[in-house]
Amino acid sequence: MANYSRRTLNGHFHDCDHGGTNQARGKAFEDLACYLFQTIPGVEIAIRNQMNAFHNEEIDVAVWNNKASNGLHFLPNVVLIECKNWSNPVSSIEVSWFCQKLQSRGLDFGILIANQGITGNQDDLNAAHNTIANHLMQQRKIIVITRVEIDSLRTTVQMITLIKQKLCLLAVGGRII
Repeated sequence: MANYSRRTLNGHFHDCDHGGTNQARGKAFEDLACYLFQTIPGVEIAIRNQMNAFHNEEIDVAVWNNKASNGLHFLPNVVLIECKNWSNPVSSIEVSWFCQKLQSRGLDFGILIANQGITGNQDDLNAAHNTIANHLMQQRKIIVITRVEIDSLRTTVQMITLIKQKLCLLAVGGRII
């Protein structure tokens, strides 16, 4: 079990909040995501900010998952991560766009790290929650991790547990939170 450094997390949060431009704050949020995942056993950052062959879709972070027994052994080898350091929840349009990125690459799982979560109500499955539920019917699973959840993490085991819980909630109730 690895611990997340509170100092490192706070430094990332500071950069996310106080970067000079939206682009700098977005990059800082991606840096935070990389830190969270590369600390998990068997996970390494493979690619960042890569456009597809048609130059119409950009992937924020792609990780290679070696499926270490004490890591993310229950996830696929390639995991795409979309990062949204927005002051408002991410809309269903943006969630659909991320789902499209997964679909066009033949992937069935992705992680959306959204500073303020997503729009809608999880109990009513409306707005962006509905988008995720609809994609679940197409065998595509997307989980959402918020800044509040990240701030509560102390260890990689807690991150792994959070991902497992979100996958179970998604499977059982069609919910992501």
